[in-house]
Amino acid sequence: MPHKRLKVWKKGVEFVAAIYERTKAFPKEELFGLSQQMRRSAVSIPSNIAEGCSRKGDRETIQFLYIATGSLSELETQLIIANKVGYLPDTDLEVLTLDLADIKRMLAGLIKSYKRKS
Repeated sequence: MPHKRLKVWKKGVEFVAAIYERTKAFPKEELFGLSQQMRRSAVSIPSNIAEGCSRKGDRETIQFLYIATGSLSELETQLIIANKVGYLPDTDLEVLTLDLADIKRMLAGLIKSYKRKS
C-alpha cells in the first residue's frame, strides 16, 4: 500500500511538524542537543513507515514499522526529559504524549494486519 494513503503516516508527518514547532522555543544552546535529537526521532517515524511500505515483502515492512515504533518510544523519553529540564510545558507534554500514543496504537494495528497477511 502506498504510504501516503495511510492515516498513520499522515499523522506522523503532522506530529513531526508539531515537534519542530515546540522545539523552536528551546534555548539556543539546545539547537544541536536535545532539540535536534527530538526532531530526528520524530522524522524517523513517518520515514520508516514510508520505507517499510516500499519494501516487497511483509516481513521487511513489519521490521520498518517496528523501527518506527522504537523511534516513538525514544521520542517519548526525550519529551519527558525536555519537560523535566523545563523546556517543554506540562500542557505540551500531555498533548504530544496523547498524539504519540495514538500513533503507537495505529502502528500496532498496521503491524497486526501485516502479520495476519503473512
